[in-house]
Amino acid sequence: MAATAYAAVLTPRVPSTTTAKVKSSHCFALPCLHPRSSTSPFSSSIKQVSESRRFPLLQVRASSSEETSTVDADELFSDLKEKWDAVENKSTVLLYGGGAIVAVWLSSIIVGAINSVPLLPKLMELIGLGYTGWFVYRYLLFKSSRKELATDIEALKKKIAGTE
Repeated sequence: MAATAYAAVLTPRVPSTTTAKVKSSHCFALPCLHPRSSTSPFSSSIKQVSESRRFPLLQVRASSSEETSTVDADELFSDLKEKWDAVENKSTVLLYGGGAIVAVWLSSIIVGAINSVPLLPKLMELIGLGYTGWFVYRYLLFKSSRKELATDIEALKKKIAGTE
């Protein structure tokens, strides 16, 4: 009798001879519980259908035509070769490019090390939020400070381009 009650608790609600015997002795099987996650395939398909009904004019279809321009690989390589041949100091370009790659790699290592310290990422986030708030207050909130920022950016562009 205990074996049939144990089987009734572990098996889903399927009519069979063992569950029929258990039902007659006043033991019931547990109901099957479904997960309550919102990532079920039904909810996502319903969400997609409701989104497509909400914005029917924003549907975009991809098509191919002969009018679209395609980039030929040979043309791309020939353009790159022409630009490389036009460079006077190739060693300087390679040195700067290698330095940039090393700088990105080194900064990635430093950020990873900072991220592994328990409180430091949150502190850096707080500092970033504080600086963002200061920048917005200093340069973006008022019209005169926005003009000042625009003139500073234009002066920096001219300085970089060498037209100053």
